Amino acid sequence: MKVKTLKVKMKTAKEKITEQEVLDKQKAWGEGIVSIWKIYSAGGDYKTAAREHINNFYNYQEGSVLFKPTLASDKQFRSDFAGALSYFIGGDENYPEDHGFAIKPWCKVRWETIGIKIIGNTALTMGNYYFTSASTAEELKVEYSFAYTKNSKDELKIILHDSHLPCKHLR
Repeated sequence: MKVKTLKVKMKTAKEKITEQEVLDKQKAWGEGIVSIWKIYSAGGDYKTAAREHINNFYNYQEGSVLFKPTLASDKQFRSDFAGALSYFIGGDENYPEDHGFAIKPWCKVRWETIGIKIIGNTALTMGNYYFTSASTAEELKVEYSFAYTKNSKDELKIILHDSHLPCKHLR
C-alpha cells in the first residue's frame, strides 16, 4: 500500500491555535451536519450544502486530508474531497457502502472532548460526540480524533478526521 504524505504549510507562532478556536470549530461542524439534514428534509440543495460544509471545515484546498468516517468499512480511508462528499451524502458508485451520514435525521450534535493538545500550528483533539436522532431522540455515541491546522488564510481546518463506533467486545 502506498502511503500518502500530508504536506502542511507551517505558520508563525503569532498565529497559534487556541483551545477555544477548536471548541468553536467543533460546535460549528456539528451545526453544519444538522443543517445539511434540514436542507435535505426540506427538499433543498443538500449537495451544495455538503460541499460547502467540507470546504468550510476541511483543508482539501491545500492538500489531502486523512479522513476515516464512522460508518465506513470497505473503503474506510479517504484522502480526497470526493470520498468525504460521498460519505456525507452518498450516491458515489466508487463508495457503494455510503448512504449519506449527513442526510440522516440528526437534530443535534453534542461534543464530549477529553483533551486538546496544541503543538505548534497543529491542534489534536479526541473524545466522543453524540448525534441525536430527530425521529427517536436517541443518541448515537461516536469516538473521534481530529487534527486541525491553520491554512494559508489563517482559518482553522481539519487535516485528520478519525471517527468510529465504540468497540463492543465479545464476552
